[in-house]
Amino acid sequence: MPYTPSGFFCDRLIRERERRDGEGSLNKPLRFNNQDFNTLRQEYVQRKGLFEDDSFPASVESLGFKELGHKSNKVKNIVWKRPKEICENPQFIVGGASRTDICQGDLGDCWLLAAIACLTLNEKLLYRVVPQEQSFSEGYAGIFHFQFWRYGDWVDVVIDDRIPTFNNQLVFTKSAERNEFWSALLEKAYAKLHGSYEALKGGNTTEAMEDFTGGVTEFYEMKEAPKELYKIMKKALERGSLMGCSIDSLVPARFETRTVTGLVKGHAYSVTAVEECKPSQHKESKVRLVRLRNPWGQVEWNGPWSDNSKEWTQLSKAEKEKLQHQSAEDGEFWMSFEDFKKNYTKIEICNLTPDALEDDKIHKWTVSVNEGRWVRGCSAGGCRNYPDTFWTNPQYRLRLCEEDDDPEDNEVGCTFVVALMQKNRRKERKMGANLFTIGFAIYEVPKEMHGNKQHMQKDFFLFNSSKARCKSYINLREVTQRFRLSPGEYVIVPSTYEPHQEGEFILRVFSEKKNTSEEIENRIEADHPVPAPASAGEESEEDQQFRTIFQEIAGDDMEISANELKNVLNRVITKHKDLNTEGFSLESCRSMIALMDMDGTGRLNLQEFRHLWNKIKQWQGIFKHYNADQSGSINSYEMRNAVNDAGFRLNNQLYDIITMRYANDNMNIDFDSFISCLVRLEAMFRAFQAFDQDGDGTIRLSVLEWLQLTMYA
Repeated sequence: MPYTPSGFFCDRLIRERERRDGEGSLNKPLRFNNQDFNTLRQEYVQRKGLFEDDSFPASVESLGFKELGHKSNKVKNIVWKRPKEICENPQFIVGGASRTDICQGDLGDCWLLAAIACLTLNEKLLYRVVPQEQSFSEGYAGIFHFQFWRYGDWVDVVIDDRIPTFNNQLVFTKSAERNEFWSALLEKAYAKLHGSYEALKGGNTTEAMEDFTGGVTEFYEMKEAPKELYKIMKKALERGSLMGCSIDSLVPARFETRTVTGLVKGHAYSVTAVEECKPSQHKESKVRLVRLRNPWGQVEWNGPWSDNSKEWTQLSKAEKEKLQHQSAEDGEFWMSFEDFKKNYTKIEICNLTPDALEDDKIHKWTVSVNEGRWVRGCSAGGCRNYPDTFWTNPQYRLRLCEEDDDPEDNEVGCTFVVALMQKNRRKERKMGANLFTIGFAIYEVPKEMHGNKQHMQKDFFLFNSSKARCKSYINLREVTQRFRLSPGEYVIVPSTYEPHQEGEFILRVFSEKKNTSEEIENRIEADHPVPAPASAGEESEEDQQFRTIFQEIAGDDMEISANELKNVLNRVITKHKDLNTEGFSLESCRSMIALMDMDGTGRLNLQEFRHLWNKIKQWQGIFKHYNADQSGSINSYEMRNAVNDAGFRLNNQLYDIITMRYANDNMNIDFDSFISCLVRLEAMFRAFQAFDQDGDGTIRLSVLEWLQLTMYA
């Protein structure tokens, strides 16, 4: 999706301001679609009506866009009903929310349901996502709400309680209790967050785990799992981590197929317990067990330690009670850790953040969060395979301050996890958006550059290899990896694999000890914000020629208008064949007059014209330097350096705007656009300095002053 500078950057400024005001925190979540649950519920209770959500209507648009779209036969017999139309005495939660409340329907979102099942194991986390003060009796108005973590912010999502049904049965997620609806309504809110139910088809359990907690997920492939995997899993559950696992299906046609052991390939399970027991025939050693849950609410493992297997007869009653063993076709089962490793392909562990962990006994992570954006032609540089543009990617300075308290294997260093997440790709699926292939590299900053917040230039990456990097670039929503490096300063460079791919991302760094990470943003400043005085030396032949042309065009009043300026400049510029330009536009010349018009006449006198010409000559030299191939334009990535050479230090957001404003479809900037850009920069810097009387870097403008300034610049 293309972004418009005015819309995107205004939204970004508003979001940053909201964060400063505490908006987006757990205690003050953002209102999705600007809908306030309490206000809406109160309004509908007073009018004794039932809420109907126009922003996620009971229609095909909310179901999907392809398989669940208008042309699909699947949607013809779907009827949206409220719980009170489906059964008698509907309840939000019956006897507490538990993992048996989640049974998969006709939507391929087992990844989501496995995460919900994990969530039920931690009441505190669950009731953050599923606020408890909701029911079908007291204060009922057909309206419910749920809260999710979304790219660094907590968001409150309001829905009505109309749910898709077929023959009076829920089409999608349902509870084992026919009159319980919290899980179906939670699924609906999550679908609304992503645009439709169909947008939830296919995914990783980690995605939903993170959206429920704000945590960070690590993957372990079973064939490459560390020796201490059991210990990692046990420790993770003790710390409140959420865990999911799956069996890869190598053949797409067999996706989600049941094996002879009762396990399902291509299907997401949740890990709900990790324990040890001591069967009677084992005199010394204990047996390590793992408890898993199939989100279908049925279809279980039938091997050793399954519900009715002979292994359970070897345990005492106390051991069975400790393990909460029961024989029921509820989708939950035990298996030995060895069988778990043999049968499952990968495991995902979602580590929780400090705001999700308030218990002092529980280990906490230190977390830093940065938002960023790749912009085609400016900051979408691709991976290291593209050295000419790689350096233009956003860069983040990481400071590792303290070594771990209990380093493993006698290694010293700072343990941290880097998580790079691309934003909004699921929501934009219906517009053809797919996940980008993303990754990151980490470079050590030389000691002499510590504390220097300048963007690392091309040569740095040409002559320095990365200190660490993600294992591979991959087309997942998030790429994460754990590292251990010595204390010091590093720079993290997140990128798409290919250059020119435009999108937003969030970069998070989690560490056991203190760390700080921040985007490397150049200080915004200009070397020459005021016009240089005219030189008192002898006029050159070119100056004399200009004086003659100026007098010839300006006439008796010795002042020229924008149209006359255009004629003067283009008569001279046509002599520079290497610029390959069609000349300056009238709009460019109006901007030039605005820049140099010191007396507010809207015209230039000879003195003002001389200042302008000196500027243009200086900028022409810079343009020629970067126009080495004499194509008549410079690459938008080179524009960063050209702007810097002209004396302007800008940040990534401003370079993004310049690219969108002045580059053509091929991401090139011609001479006219180049001069127009520098004229605008100089004018705006000069205007700002004029208003910034106390030099504190901020100004206050009335709407009249703002419009006068921007309309004339």
